[in-house]
Amino acid sequence: MDRVFITGASGFLGQAICTRLVAQERDVIALARSDAAANVVTGLGARVHRGDILDDDSLSGAMEGCDVVYHVAGVNGFCLADPASLYKGNVLGSHNVAAAAHRAGVTRIVYTSSAATIGEPKGTVGSETSAHRGFWLSQYERSKFEAEAAVFLTAARAGIDVVSVNPASVQGPGRTSGTARLLIDYANGQLKVALDTTMSIVDVADCAQGHILAETRGTPGARYILSGATLKVSEAIALMAEITGIRNSPVMLPSIAARTAAYGTEIWGRLQRRNPSYCREMISTLLHGHAYDASLSQRELGLVYTPVETSVATTVAWYRNEGFIA
Repeated sequence: MDRVFITGASGFLGQAICTRLVAQERDVIALARSDAAANVVTGLGARVHRGDILDDDSLSGAMEGCDVVYHVAGVNGFCLADPASLYKGNVLGSHNVAAAAHRAGVTRIVYTSSAATIGEPKGTVGSETSAHRGFWLSQYERSKFEAEAAVFLTAARAGIDVVSVNPASVQGPGRTSGTARLLIDYANGQLKVALDTTMSIVDVADCAQGHILAETRGTPGARYILSGATLKVSEAIALMAEITGIRNSPVMLPSIAARTAAYGTEIWGRLQRRNPSYCREMISTLLHGHAYDASLSQRELGLVYTPVETSVATTVAWYRNEGFIA
């Protein structure tokens, strides 16, 4: 039985990956920094190692005897008054994991990056070979870009093979925050306004499978975009209407109105000494939109994507069963 180490196993995507690793009857060791996280990964059938990616000492010995490390943990956030947590968690934490893997003699890292690191210009379809636009839409995007670079650099110096997995927005049963609120709020009649932007999504099951395939089929040093569908918000709303039978018509907000509202909300949040619910970097990201070409993951990894209609229907059924949709 080979031994695998995974960070972020108690999170939305991490649980899906950890479940597959355990199902392969591998000896899975999961990093957990809290009792709650430890309980989650124990329930998945993994062994717990208490520690934190920001505490280098706590990683010592954690990966001994492991053949591969899945680094899934990361920090996601917008509109933060102090974005230091993004850079600590994503950049420093990723460096620490790669350095610990080197000390333990690990030969391969499967790293969960983000499609946001592609940095494709507005109106283009991003691929692994896209030229970066030269600026960042948000602090989160920049932190993931720098984190990916840190992992590749640290691993290259240590002689470790790294495969980067770059998911689009991960959706599916279990996610109730972020862009998943679009579906929940629509079904509950609470989505009054929206931006008709373009977004790319990937089903959580497909994303987890893409990570597993990247371990054995991924080319060292390569990046693999995972994206199952690209659609406009209006198309997503129409799909929700078809699946749920609920007919709501949110107002599509003009870009200038969205930017003005974000600016005002951001100022008010700062005056209240709290992070605003939305802000200019969030609106800039939404208005930029994202479309990705995931054909490399299909050709080299052999990943087969779930039709978006099936994915959304499964997710809506879960929302209903869990009481998120009235």
